[in-house]
Amino acid sequence: MSATAPTARSRLSAPAWLRKLWLLLAESVVAILLALVVGGIGIAAFSGLLPNHSSFDLGLPIAAYGALWSGAVGSTNGITSTLVYSTPLILAGLGVGLGFKAGLFNIGGRGQFLMGTVGAMSVVTLIGSSTPGYITIPLALIVGAALGGFAGFIPGVLKATSGAHEVVTTIMLNYILVFTTYWAISGPLRLPNSPQPITVDVTTRNGALPIVLGRDGHIGILFALLAVPLVWFLLYRTTLGFELRTAGANSDAARYAGMKTRQLIVLAMTLAGALCGLAGATTLLGVVHQIAPGYDTTIGFDAITVALLGRSNPVGIMLSGLLLGGMRAGAQSMQISPGVPAELVDALQAIILLFLLVNVLRRWRARRAPGGSASASADSTEIAPAFGMVAK
Repeated sequence: MSATAPTARSRLSAPAWLRKLWLLLAESVVAILLALVVGGIGIAAFSGLLPNHSSFDLGLPIAAYGALWSGAVGSTNGITSTLVYSTPLILAGLGVGLGFKAGLFNIGGRGQFLMGTVGAMSVVTLIGSSTPGYITIPLALIVGAALGGFAGFIPGVLKATSGAHEVVTTIMLNYILVFTTYWAISGPLRLPNSPQPITVDVTTRNGALPIVLGRDGHIGILFALLAVPLVWFLLYRTTLGFELRTAGANSDAARYAGMKTRQLIVLAMTLAGALCGLAGATTLLGVVHQIAPGYDTTIGFDAITVALLGRSNPVGIMLSGLLLGGMRAGAQSMQISPGVPAELVDALQAIILLFLLVNVLRRWRARRAPGGSASASADSTEIAPAFGMVAK
């Protein structure tokens, strides 16, 4: 009897696991499919504007999506490019998702990413070319994450001490940090005797991340994949993670239970900034290697889509980061072969975000309606904190 008990228990628990997985992925999958349908209609409708296509080419959407898929996973180079594009999206997405779990909308990923870049470049510039890479690279990553964490610490302190909304403070701080980055590149980080402001090339200072896959698959890919279980463990298997999620779901209840909500706000924003800063550092050391004034990023805003699409769950964030990274990797193939502009990827991303927002509003209305179900209320806490002004 006892020997058969585990089998019976596993049979009973399997549907629960499947249901949980479906609840995590269903909304995102539907949003992606609807975005592909809308994008396909748009491609067909405007196909006449492209050379060598009829005014309404029904086969063009299929060809475009086929090229997008082939460019992302159709070859070893495509898979490598997908992983490279996905690395900063996953890291920054984890930062934004961590903030969502704590009830905070970290829209400062852009500035935190750039601060991570500045921190890593500062180490590479100051440490000299004689220092071996096994010292330079870890130190650059640590300083980049620390500087990104400081960029998240500032709005966290403002939120905890004065109640200043993190959306407002992070937006303003983004502009400050962008121009701080430009100043650093043109000033202390400028390559001596260069005719134009530019930094050193990290490859000349033993600062480039080692290549572990294909032609450009750097070891930072492994950092991103390792960060996923670490953040998951923090959120779901530690007391701190429980307190962060509790404070995000209901700060008043968390405060009544004796949790230090102000410290949790500061800590959550600092950790979020550190992950975004690590994304900037890995991108510098693994991809761009050298920066000039005007260097900027959309990773901070793309990370919001990644976190929403992944339902703020680290595993979901990893999957959505791989999806958007694959779309970025396959965009050039789509533009070369069927001739569909690579900007379609940005349009698809925006449409996905739009459908996700529709679902957020739907659940919010269900929660506010008289007699709203408890499940609708509980489910809305997963994403609604990202749209705090709407939920309030």
